[in-house]
Amino acid sequence: MNTAAKNPTLVFIPCFSGAPWSADQLAPYGAAPRRTLRLPEGVNDMERYADFVENAIADLDDYVLVGDSFGANIALALATRRPKGLRSLVLSGGFAANPVDSKPLKALARVMGQARGPLYRQLTLRAHAHRLTSPFDGEGEVPWSEARSRELFLANTPAASFGARVRAALAADYVNVLGQVQVPTLILTPSHDVLIGENASKIMVAGIPDAREVVLPRTGHMFRFSHPVTYATAVKDFLAVVLPTTRQAAGA
Repeated sequence: MNTAAKNPTLVFIPCFSGAPWSADQLAPYGAAPRRTLRLPEGVNDMERYADFVENAIADLDDYVLVGDSFGANIALALATRRPKGLRSLVLSGGFAANPVDSKPLKALARVMGQARGPLYRQLTLRAHAHRLTSPFDGEGEVPWSEARSRELFLANTPAASFGARVRAALAADYVNVLGQVQVPTLILTPSHDVLIGENASKIMVAGIPDAREVVLPRTGHMFRFSHPVTYATAVKDFLAVVLPTTRQAAGA
């Protein structure tokens, strides 16, 4: 009996860096069919990111969206369209609307997004990496650090794309359409997240009809990178409950 044929493809949507999920981050999902992708460059609208993902997976008729951080907002945007074939949704460290509610911080984010050259590399990326850190980053299966976050963006995120994604994130607002998500949804939350804050997950849990939250203790915003096994275990446990046929293929 071919159990893999009955399992939806896990589609992993990248974070703000735009980089596809790495082999180490995908390995804990075992034999589950999976797909990841790199975000397009220079796109400044969340709906256009959702269009990109929708087109990239148009050949799939049975899938789960797993979006991390900025990628969670993209996954949410696509899920509100109720696309055919979507079986379940996982949103980690994400938000339904721009989590920055301070006008000065919004203005600062826009200014940082306009930086280029040395200002981008030395000022914007250092400041952003600092906001991504938590006291638990070094405790994970893959010890993480502020320096590694900055290196991730240096290697994968052109300044123009960083600025475009800032604009997309600041303008995104799906709070009033959360009820349109009609699949089982996991809100996966780190215990320490300065960048996103506490209210983002509460809004999504309250607004999505079939949503449940799991808070991973002693993790930070970069928990997909620092705790890939812990992260994947939470995803697999959730899918084993809401989509029982995924159990064997996902290595549960």
